[in-house]
Amino acid sequence: MKNFLPLLCSTSLFNGLTPEELQTLLAQLGAVMRSYGKGEALVLAGEPNRRVGIVLSGELEAYRPGPQGARIPITHMEPGGVFGDVLSGSSLASPDGSPAHQQTLRNLVRTISDKYFSLSRRIDLLVLKSLRAKVCAYLLSEAERAGSLTFSIPFSRIQLADYLNCDRSALSRELSQMQRDGLLDTYKSSFKLLEPEVLKQMVQ
Repeated sequence: MKNFLPLLCSTSLFNGLTPEELQTLLAQLGAVMRSYGKGEALVLAGEPNRRVGIVLSGELEAYRPGPQGARIPITHMEPGGVFGDVLSGSSLASPDGSPAHQQTLRNLVRTISDKYFSLSRRIDLLVLKSLRAKVCAYLLSEAERAGSLTFSIPFSRIQLADYLNCDRSALSRELSQMQRDGLLDTYKSSFKLLEPEVLKQMVQ
């Protein structure tokens, strides 16, 4: 795990800790490394979970079951992503009340809060009536997150359609029309917003 200390220190959970402090804390908390195969489930809905996890390598996707066996994507994580935090309860009970542990608890609360607001934004997006409004709202939020009008999203077109709760063909037609209208440029998962102010008006 020593090789992953720089990555772990950069996560929202362990922000502000030195590698030395983190190494001590991980030993106190009984941290372990686990490997999973492609498509293998880490946590299932309804099952108890007492640990917080961090993606060290590879990718992780969270889904919730939808109608007729469909899977609705909730989030996509790459190395550094924190998962299981909302369900972990008191799994981080303090072994010694060290400053490093207290900092981690503060970071945990902040991480959970960020995810709550992310879910709130998703709900705001899904209640929009038109597909174009949903697309505009999502792309504007991703541009804000990236701090640039040119950015990449973590979803394929199929995943984005699931995220927006729409038909993939309808989404492709809408994006093509928006490109013809001069509102954006897109290639695969990359986007460039050409008229952000016009897109904002379409969300209202």
